[in-house]
Amino acid sequence: MRIIGLSIAVAGFLANPLAAEPVAPGDVKYEDGVVEASLTGVAGDPANGRDVFKNRKLGNCLACHVNADMPEESFHGEVGPEMTGVADRWEAQELRAIVANSKMVFEDSIMPAFYQNTGFERTLKKFDGKTILTAQQVEDVLAYLQTLKDE
Repeated sequence: MRIIGLSIAVAGFLANPLAAEPVAPGDVKYEDGVVEASLTGVAGDPANGRDVFKNRKLGNCLACHVNADMPEESFHGEVGPEMTGVADRWEAQELRAIVANSKMVFEDSIMPAFYQNTGFERTLKKFDGKTILTAQQVEDVLAYLQTLKDE
């Protein structure tokens, strides 16, 4: 009976999308300015995405983007587009592509590629092969951005 119970538990774990491997940065499919498929197969968490968005050591999105949803945060940048209403201007698949690697959507963008781990110049050795955000953090930021609608 224990073996059957253990087998069911293992099968349940393996079927759980949380157990799935995220799409590797080099395997992300950019087609016509979009990334259709989730990078993780797990829905993003908008609360965590909000935290990543404002975290100066992770996304640091506020360094370039004004975000009316975060009046408590100081020093909003004005280099990139304003985030208020971003969910009304872009589809989720477009936002996923922009966050993962904006240069695949806008060739001359100065926005960093948050989910890319190769092709950088003058990268410190400790960052070789690493992404700025994890695949799940990209999905979380995407979930948060989808909450930013015009009022």
